[in-house]
Amino acid sequence: MVNPFDLNLRHLRALGSIVRLGSMRAAAEDAGLSQPALTQGLARLEERLGVVLFDRRHDGVAATEAGRVMADRASAAFERLHAATKAGGRGFSRPELLMTSTQLRAFLAVADHGGFASAAQATGMSAPSLHRAVRDLGEIGRHSLFASHGRGVQLTPAGHRLVRGVRLAATEISAGIGEVCGEQEAIDGVIVGAMPLARARVLPEAIAQFLNGRPRSSLRVVEGSWRELVEPLIDGVIDFMIGALREEIPPDLEQRMLLRDELIVVGRAGHPLAGKDPTIAELSGYEWVVPAVGAPLRSQWTALFDEVGHPPAPVECGSIMVIRGILAGTDLLTLLSPGQVSVEIESGLLSRIGKPVAHGVRTVGITCRRGWRPTSVQRRFMDCLEQVASEKIPENLSAAPVPIGR
Repeated sequence: MVNPFDLNLRHLRALGSIVRLGSMRAAAEDAGLSQPALTQGLARLEERLGVVLFDRRHDGVAATEAGRVMADRASAAFERLHAATKAGGRGFSRPELLMTSTQLRAFLAVADHGGFASAAQATGMSAPSLHRAVRDLGEIGRHSLFASHGRGVQLTPAGHRLVRGVRLAATEISAGIGEVCGEQEAIDGVIVGAMPLARARVLPEAIAQFLNGRPRSSLRVVEGSWRELVEPLIDGVIDFMIGALREEIPPDLEQRMLLRDELIVVGRAGHPLAGKDPTIAELSGYEWVVPAVGAPLRSQWTALFDEVGHPPAPVECGSIMVIRGILAGTDLLTLLSPGQVSVEIESGLLSRIGKPVAHGVRTVGITCRRGWRPTSVQRRFMDCLEQVASEKIPENLSAAPVPIGR
């Protein structure tokens, strides 16, 4: 597999100039390199990737499809770096143009491992070389990137901005590698953040479809709540997250609806209200398990009891596994989607209480970075999600899968 920072940043940056100008001599001048250096660098880049990026002609060079893709992804990567460094003001006007792969690799290692010694042990790089690379990177932007913290270090605000930009840049370069070399060369195929609502049926069925397709690629699921996943998503640690959509999201994110899901009241089998169609007043006579404040489901639970007063909710929990256990051993109630507890209801462990909740609908979908362009393998997984969502129309109020990055 080709790591994005195994590639020379100056040569990657020059790809856009070669595509635009169609001449190695003009591109070398535009990139601040000698023509022999650029020619040799391009040859090494093509050898490392195992693809031809440009066709050499008597009147210049012409980008192949792989060349256009890689140049486009490289340009996007440098835009990410520029956005992360433009707030400096005291340093170079375009500090991202002076950064090297070695510096960025070292910076990420220290940020990920919380210290120079631990980063050196994990990466095999020497501590002095890590110090030197991070120091040089900080001098380029005239910012201190780390502050001492106990036996390790922690990122400064400038360091936080830069680490986000570096990770997003690495994501773009890695996407380009996967597109031009084949999915097997990408560092990560798909990294999806799974919120509780998606884990029961939509996501597992989509993964099964994805793995049954060809060609195969790696897939990693990171579980968490919306609050736990939103920062990794913005930072580029995960590609997208799936679950209940929010009314308000950060401006650099966007949402795509997959389907709408009804809500039901759930209690243990043999619950006093099982088999009945209770009124809201009767439901308010029992204690409840509710999600955290700010979760869409918490707002719907609150709205359900606005007219009669909110019942006691001694347990706040977002884990479906924990909630199932609590309900099975008590008379507490909760709001859930039918698919989240279908197995428990069918097995007789839990019981559906009454009809679906009036106006109790959750929108399930995908949250991704604004302007995110999925790779072919990521798009293939999106197709699986959309297919699973469309198959669930009969058991939901409505569905409208929306493709991303088309």
